[in-house]
Amino acid sequence: MINFRDCTLAQLDKMFGLRQRLNCSILDDWLEQEAEISELERTVLLMLQENAKLHIHDWNETELSQHFIGPLFALVNFSSQRFALFAERSFGGTVEGIEMSGRPDGIIASGFREPEKPYFCFQEYKKEKDPDGDPAGQALAAMLVAQEINEHQHPVYGCYVIGRTWFFMALKEKNYGISDGHIITRDDIFDVFRILKLLKQMVIQFVTGNDNASKKG
Repeated sequence: MINFRDCTLAQLDKMFGLRQRLNCSILDDWLEQEAEISELERTVLLMLQENAKLHIHDWNETELSQHFIGPLFALVNFSSQRFALFAERSFGGTVEGIEMSGRPDGIIASGFREPEKPYFCFQEYKKEKDPDGDPAGQALAAMLVAQEINEHQHPVYGCYVIGRTWFFMALKEKNYGISDGHIITRDDIFDVFRILKLLKQMVIQFVTGNDNASKKG
């Protein structure tokens, strides 16, 4: 049994024959779409940003989560009767005969009271100073298991955060991409929010598609 928190990109690449793509179309298709940001949303984002500018250098993981990441996800609102954002829920599976499991800091998955199929794995609210481990590897490990749970029907998405910098990820089969860092103390905060709003729309499509497939079955 391999725990997500012990994984690195180098380990996963060798173990599963994965390849990081510098030009990753599924990642680009996600990150480059447009989404509207209302004046109210913009005002809230600027308030969150102001607080981050003052304190993010000294926040630990819990403070980073409570003061910035949690309010940001709440503003997007990933809550519905068919999917939700779940925090620190255990899940696992088998990837090419290797058992893997862990407790990502967050997943967006179908389900109401408990997660069913994860579509997005949010890993490691790493503090600004002296982060531990390989958050990219930890996120990718969870995404590989999510891909198996979803029976390879669509890409799986992810993100990891180190202090003020957000990195987005996408995985399809054995190919994955990692974005450049988005720094939330700059205007990048609006891009981060836009990307998360687009993710919500994709999750709605995934859940709707699975519902339709179940009805046909």
